[in-house]
Amino acid sequence: MVFEQSEQTRKYLDLLAQHFPTQQAVFTEIINLQAILNLPKGTEHFMSDVHGEYEAFMHILNNCSGVVREHVDETFGERLTEQEKADLCTLIYYPHEKIERVRRAHEDSPSWYKAMLDELITVTRRLSSRYTRSKVRKAIPHAYAYIIDELLHTHPDENSYRVQYHERIIASILETDAAEDFISSLAELIKRLAVDHIHLVGDIFDRGGGAAKIMDRLTQCTHQRLDIQWGNHDLLWMGAAAGQPACIMTVLRNNLRYGNYEILENDYGISLRELLAFANRTYYAEGTLTPLMKAVNVLLFKLEGQIIGRHPEFDMSGRLLLDKLDLDRGTVKIDGRSWPLITCNFPTVDTCNPYALNEAERGIVDKLVSEFTSSGHLATHVDFLYCHGSMYLVANDNLLFHGCIPMNADGTFSSMNCLGTWRSGRDYLDFCDRIARRAWRDRDQEALDWMWYLWCGCKSPASGRVVKTFERSYIDDRSAWREPMDEYFTLTHEPGPCDAVLREFGVSPEHGHIINGHTPVKTTSGEKPIRANGKLLVIDGGFCRAYHPTTGIAGYTLISSSRGMRLKAHEAFKSIDEALARNADIQSETFRFATSDRRIMVSDTDTGAEIREQIADLRMLLDAYRSGLLEERA
Repeated sequence: MVFEQSEQTRKYLDLLAQHFPTQQAVFTEIINLQAILNLPKGTEHFMSDVHGEYEAFMHILNNCSGVVREHVDETFGERLTEQEKADLCTLIYYPHEKIERVRRAHEDSPSWYKAMLDELITVTRRLSSRYTRSKVRKAIPHAYAYIIDELLHTHPDENSYRVQYHERIIASILETDAAEDFISSLAELIKRLAVDHIHLVGDIFDRGGGAAKIMDRLTQCTHQRLDIQWGNHDLLWMGAAAGQPACIMTVLRNNLRYGNYEILENDYGISLRELLAFANRTYYAEGTLTPLMKAVNVLLFKLEGQIIGRHPEFDMSGRLLLDKLDLDRGTVKIDGRSWPLITCNFPTVDTCNPYALNEAERGIVDKLVSEFTSSGHLATHVDFLYCHGSMYLVANDNLLFHGCIPMNADGTFSSMNCLGTWRSGRDYLDFCDRIARRAWRDRDQEALDWMWYLWCGCKSPASGRVVKTFERSYIDDRSAWREPMDEYFTLTHEPGPCDAVLREFGVSPEHGHIINGHTPVKTTSGEKPIRANGKLLVIDGGFCRAYHPTTGIAGYTLISSSRGMRLKAHEAFKSIDEALARNADIQSETFRFATSDRRIMVSDTDTGAEIREQIADLRMLLDAYRSGLLEERA
């Protein structure tokens, strides 16, 4: 056994030696890694529940939840006026648009360009000091990489030659009319350096109409680390892209409800013509219900009924309501009570077999499945969600997941029958992650049905509530719409259950935090985003415009830097034009917590632990060279 282990170690060292063939190469890398450990921790930016609000998302991404403004303030202090600092920040957020406004006002003089370039270089130099030169070089936009690298490392010398060199570069940029492109490159670099890691804690899709644009933008974030914790709306679209019919009908219903179905036709090339024609010849308009919405509703409830019938372990028989319709009386019976319906127009529901699709409906469903599964643009976005996403993530003592860890009233973890095996806690979320990947890889019915359950199941960690879609569609009395929530959402207002969740995922309760989205924080009702003495952070403050009257704000974001953590409560973003015309940034209220009496360094993070392991491996390689076990290669 010892021999086998030694043989494996030798093979590993042989592979490592291919990258570091000499003792000098090993020395150099160890010195480099030791230096990185002593740099400040990179800034992490947490967002959740952006729900297709593209402009608000882009502004938060551009201003890094106020981090850019903080660095501008710290860099220039009172050397610039508040107006000048606001102008500089807007230039960083929207360089091309800001320059165009300056140009139209005939203020784009060489002196203005030179002042802006000098200020941008000063900010960039300050931000770059927190990273290795190698990392900064990789972040610099390619077109001006050499020039920017030179400008960032220009310092006065005895004869000021380097300063003259710097000035000559700036003059050449102005003379060649490259100032706008160069400013744009510097602005992009500043935003890349201001935030080292972006965490999206779920629900990119639905409600707002810009989800496809957001996904396009995320696919371009190649110079920042990015991870996504899948929300129930993301899982819904992932299931739809894999061809799950009930997921497809729910996507259609959600986008019809919020008036965003152009995302399907314009962004993803999914045609609704046959569905629309079927709806218009089968149903009639009635009140707020259009023929199209009626058709989608009935198709959805039939398809959901079939899933529930195939999976008694989902324990969702209470959601089977088509067979509870009494169209003569115009009611539906739910839990023993009869509720008046707002329509009795159900021409395709067979009372003897209410969940069966008729021939025309089967044709419509098959066509929609084909449309969704053949959309290349949608497949690209879903591939990205799988590549960068997961059900949960543990990073730097933070546990990130979108919804909940299903719990019983006594604080124990609730069990779920997962293909014949009962699972709970972390084990259950690991299963959910595997079954979601299997649905995209294998497209088998069992895995696809689970994608629908993950969207709306009461024990789904991405949902955690009884979804009342039928009641919201057909019953006027809003008391029927109340959706019971998992015990997790009540219990985790207190530290004890939060500690149990953190321990379940191997996170220290003393230092760890749970970071959730999913449930909008109703500040107008006195709800707080920081709960259980700071152990739970709920950062869904309502990016979605539809939530603003309820939440009272337009979203929370979280910043974790070398100075500690701070939660930002944002006011509503009006428009890019407003931001440009008045330098109108999103106004944010900051809540600081988990502050440190010293700078948090890379050595204190998960990256630091990985680097120490690398150093230990390199020292083994060094010993192998010194002992003669391995020979150096020229």
